[in-house]
Amino acid sequence: MTAAIPGFDFVIIGAGTAGCLLANRLSANPRKRVLLIEAGGKDDYHWIHIPVGYLHCIGNPRTDWMFNTEPDAGLNGRSLRYPRGKVLGGCSSINGMIYMRGQSRDYEQWAQITGDDAWRWDACLPFFKRHEDHWRGDASEAADAGFRRFHGHGGEWRIEKQRLRWDILDAFSQAAQQAGIPATDDFNRGSNEGVGYFEVNQRAGWRWNTAKAFLRPACYGRPNFELWTGAQVERLLFERDGDGGLRCSGVRVRTPGGVETVGAAAEVILAAGAIGSPQLLQLSGIGGAEALRGAGVELLHELPGVGENLQDHLQIRAVFKVQGARTLNTLAASLLGKARIGLEYALTRSGPMSMAPSQLGAFTRSRPELEWPDLEYHVQPLSLDAFGEPLHGFDAFTASVCNLNPTSRGSVRIRSGRAEDAPAIAPNYLSTAEDRKVAAESLRVTRRIVAQPALAKFSPEEYRPGLQFQTDEELARLAGDIATTIFHPVGTCRMGRTDDPQAVVDARLRVRGPGGAIRGLRVVDASVMPTITSGNTNSPTLMVAEKAAAWIAADFA
Repeated sequence: MTAAIPGFDFVIIGAGTAGCLLANRLSANPRKRVLLIEAGGKDDYHWIHIPVGYLHCIGNPRTDWMFNTEPDAGLNGRSLRYPRGKVLGGCSSINGMIYMRGQSRDYEQWAQITGDDAWRWDACLPFFKRHEDHWRGDASEAADAGFRRFHGHGGEWRIEKQRLRWDILDAFSQAAQQAGIPATDDFNRGSNEGVGYFEVNQRAGWRWNTAKAFLRPACYGRPNFELWTGAQVERLLFERDGDGGLRCSGVRVRTPGGVETVGAAAEVILAAGAIGSPQLLQLSGIGGAEALRGAGVELLHELPGVGENLQDHLQIRAVFKVQGARTLNTLAASLLGKARIGLEYALTRSGPMSMAPSQLGAFTRSRPELEWPDLEYHVQPLSLDAFGEPLHGFDAFTASVCNLNPTSRGSVRIRSGRAEDAPAIAPNYLSTAEDRKVAAESLRVTRRIVAQPALAKFSPEEYRPGLQFQTDEELARLAGDIATTIFHPVGTCRMGRTDDPQAVVDARLRVRGPGGAIRGLRVVDASVMPTITSGNTNSPTLMVAEKAAAWIAADFA
């Protein structure tokens, strides 16, 4: 073990969704010195800020870690691209920009798992609102009791309506209502059941990432704040207490100028995400003994849950050809069409270049007897064979559906003791009978929506998967052939009760150690979620960071 040279009170690893908010909140105390370390570069790439630019950021080593999953039996042996943001703002710089909290039941479940009422929905809601700047609050007449109960205004995290509509999506919305899914204009009041256009993290047609929201201008003007980019943390550093416990004293970082050892007088905060945080713990000797032994890393403290419990949303992309409908497939097929799209965005910050990857959303049940919606739809006025492939040469829409509460569990495990080596990511999609059943039922729900009268005028024709697939077995296997990640990994450093052997952190997100928590070490990102939220995971991660920031500030006032 190596003693670190003191220099900062807080060292935050990862300038992504959680890390940027943590840096803002903790550096607000001028007596505390805060270092934020990011392995990627600055968010000065123009495609980060143009909403449709996610097409140029995912799969780009300038902004993406370029991970791939292990070949997956549930996907019939396929391996998937697994995007993770490697840039200021992290995944908020490359994601779909959808603002979604999940369902109140998610947080009630967290409270039950951890034994801490601080994670109940009513206790989490104020921490969602604390940083929120919701568009409805812009108008004075929107400041009614209903709005004030569920939403905030004036915070750093901007939420706006999308700046375009599509006839084909409006028709899908009407068809969903005819199929029994109610219309909604707000997915974020505790029950997200319904169909409507997603709200997005944008400001006036530009992507709004956490670097813009929380670092600029506040942190950059504070003398007690320091940011390192292009700096990859290789190890956490530890000291033994007199009673045999552990204290995290700092980190070893590879920077453009060489290797630095940085001390943390108060805490090191891991905010490297559901892949990066368990990877760093394992590289530092904390994890399952067998996994570390296989990677050639000396065991410092056995914590078998590190890297386990990986959960993700797997989307099944059904494509329907249409007639007489305007879709992006043909709108962007010619140079003239592309020029018109670019001009519209340049003049009005609207149109297809302002699009989130998915515009229309719906939440419903795979079976009518369920108490809560367990399916989420992302509906798009376009189609392609796979992400990154060219658009089809015919008009079509895509209705992607995912199981909100998968029972399959995967893992993240280091392959070696080198920080630069990507870990083995094994989601184990569709590995349970329940998940395969929900996959089959979700495709039937999709077909039922598309068969409604509202879409009949467009003569929808199922192009993918194809009506020849009908039985549970056929549909489940088909899902393995065409499904892909929706980029929501969570759970790999999950929180839990102190008597839970698989819990990595306690209810206050402190890493468990011999005889209690490891002093000076916390994990604050999506990896701490014990179960995945029923929707997109970016905004819940911000809430977790907001809550953690308040606890940390109080602990080190």
